[in-house]
Amino acid sequence: MKASDLLTIGEVATRTGTSVSALRFYEAKGLLEPWRSNGGQRRYFRADIRRVSFILIAQQMGLSIAEIGAELAKLPHGRTPSAQDWHRISTAIRARLDAQIAMLVRTRERLDQCIGCGCLSLARCQLYNKEDRAAALGAGPRYLVSDMATDMDVPG
Repeated sequence: MKASDLLTIGEVATRTGTSVSALRFYEAKGLLEPWRSNGGQRRYFRADIRRVSFILIAQQMGLSIAEIGAELAKLPHGRTPSAQDWHRISTAIRARLDAQIAMLVRTRERLDQCIGCGCLSLARCQLYNKEDRAAALGAGPRYLVSDMATDMDVPG
């Protein structure tokens, strides 16, 4: 390993647009494993820039730190992850992304019909919950977030 293969915590923070404290947090959560110099200073491999980038993207997608850690654990130790390694992760989270997209589209379509419509009609209201039927789907705004809502005679 050459010294040029290693980056300081400040260099990684600058390259990824994160704070030093965020990198320390990711390390504490097991998402990053920097190498330690004889003096105890953190040194990161250049490949860690991609790991941090993945963490930032995954957080924007709504993945939890635990979910991100589970995906990063699938990457190889002792070598730089390949494009194939990253592809396996993207394939694994694709279903989650597709579900999020579908929920957002359903929400957008129903809200387009609802917010500010002034219908004042319980027969047409997208959010009306006659006889609390949506309770069978769980707590919260089930008609907006549940695929099963279409099976429950959602008004519309």
